[in-house]
Amino acid sequence: MLLDLTLPVTPAMLQEAKELNDPALEGHLGTHFDVMDKEFPLEYTERQGILFDVSHVEGEEIGVGDADLSKVEPGTFVAFYSGYGEKVAYGATGYFSKGPMLSYELIDALLEKQVSVIGLDFGGIRRGKEHIPADQVCADRGVFVVENLVNLSALQGKAFTVHTYPMAFTGITGLPCRVIAEIE
Repeated sequence: MLLDLTLPVTPAMLQEAKELNDPALEGHLGTHFDVMDKEFPLEYTERQGILFDVSHVEGEEIGVGDADLSKVEPGTFVAFYSGYGEKVAYGATGYFSKGPMLSYELIDALLEKQVSVIGLDFGGIRRGKEHIPADQVCADRGVFVVENLVNLSALQGKAFTVHTYPMAFTGITGLPCRVIAEIE
């Protein structure tokens, strides 16, 4: 069974991006990853996935104790289901400034596990001025962060493979991508 994890981009979202007149925003609309001066390896387009349900986490930071990292193998697509995208609409006030984020300790632990992709149902592994440096640390270690996923709750308790296909855009800082889970 195939499950689309990609946030649909609506005409209203496109119009809002145009009105903001920020060319970089186009690559960051909807489900995407921040390029961070790296190239997404083609072998990353198909990865075994693991989902961590962190919807019970109170507070802003998701920590190492909130995910059983002993189950994570090198090269894995690690997805975090917070439920945030179901509570706060994409682009709504506070979506990017108040959502959950991964603790630095958790980010470091994922990097040590040599994951390939970190997938989120919220706006980024860190917020505000910490967002870009955190993504850069991941990219420098060969890890890409895919933001604004949907339908992650449907993967709970299931084995799945994730197919991630970024657009072949150049010269922009974000790459929109289509992310599909193949449930085994």
